[in-house]
Amino acid sequence: MLAHRLDGIPPTIFSAMSALAVRTQSVNLGQGFPDVDGPPEVIARAVHALESGLNQYAPGAGVPALRQAIARHQLRHYGIELDPDSQVVVTTGCTEAIAAALLGLVNEGDEVVVLEPYYDSYTAMIQMAGGVRRPVTLRAPHFRLDVDELRAAVTPRTRFVLLNTPHNPTGTVLTREELQAVADVAREHDLVVITDEVYEHLVFDDGEHVPIATLPGMFERTLTLSSAGKSYSFTGWKVGWATGPAELVSAVLAAKQWLTFTSGSPLQPAVAFALDEEPDFPAALAADLQAKRDLLCAGLADVGLDVRVPEGTYFATTDISHLGWDDGTAFCLALPERAGVVAIPTRGFYDSDAGRHLVRWAFCKERSVIEEGLSRLAAADLAAG
Repeated sequence: MLAHRLDGIPPTIFSAMSALAVRTQSVNLGQGFPDVDGPPEVIARAVHALESGLNQYAPGAGVPALRQAIARHQLRHYGIELDPDSQVVVTTGCTEAIAAALLGLVNEGDEVVVLEPYYDSYTAMIQMAGGVRRPVTLRAPHFRLDVDELRAAVTPRTRFVLLNTPHNPTGTVLTREELQAVADVAREHDLVVITDEVYEHLVFDDGEHVPIATLPGMFERTLTLSSAGKSYSFTGWKVGWATGPAELVSAVLAAKQWLTFTSGSPLQPAVAFALDEEPDFPAALAADLQAKRDLLCAGLADVGLDVRVPEGTYFATTDISHLGWDDGTAFCLALPERAGVVAIPTRGFYDSDAGRHLVRWAFCKERSVIEEGLSRLAAADLAAG
């Protein structure tokens, strides 16, 4: 009975592995949700909104206070000036922003260049929109953009680049030079760039996140997507947004109105408060995550895993090929029984075989959780057989 538009799209690996963690009582170092909530003052604002009667439909584009706060955020951090009435739309998390962007912009047969590995909703929504994905692989162990591969991926049918930086699952933060190469290709071939920047503030080691919309000639062809979930540790609130030229934002709204129409009415004013009144929280969160990254990566190296230290996001990647496993999926399925730990195989985030032996680990957890996971891994036999 499944519609053909869903042919070949498997259930999301995140639900399967988190369910496995619960079933086996394993330490969940797989799915990227933090163990600690964001600022209590922001939660208090949401409670106040709930108790003050803000429980009915919000405007489809989002409450004005939040759209204005998003515009101020973009100006404060990046110098991007936006009209909150026509160049900002609030979405049910960045996941809906991705879905609405692709459904609202991609026509049947349009090609979408996408960085591989990719967040799994990208492939699902490109297919549901009738598009054709053109992967450009970020190859282990360094996961840098190959500009020649990028140029080779573009054909006369290519209309979009779906970008993600800081990049999930590799933790790569594209450099200004790499982004300039994407911009050059986009301008040369008249492409629209849809950029997922949910980890925009979670960059480590004094690194820099550069929105591609800030590069010369790119604002008018860039749709920027983000959310409060990662930057403020409110992943369950599902409050995201799309910003950019009015014609691109209106395409998102045209699709979104038939998806959720609106959501999170009492949460939207709280997120507006977070953006305006808690501007330093994301930087403090990034510093805390950097320390947890270092703890996890050092521990994974100590148990014999080949780990790539990420430049941003919640995640670190290891290559487990030297342990004798056929692929990362088999390793991750065996890991709960062997070690009482759950991780995510990244093979499903590739069209190619480049991710066959790669595994993603999350460090957006309390230190005690990471330490317990590492202790279990250290006591286990991780070799195949």
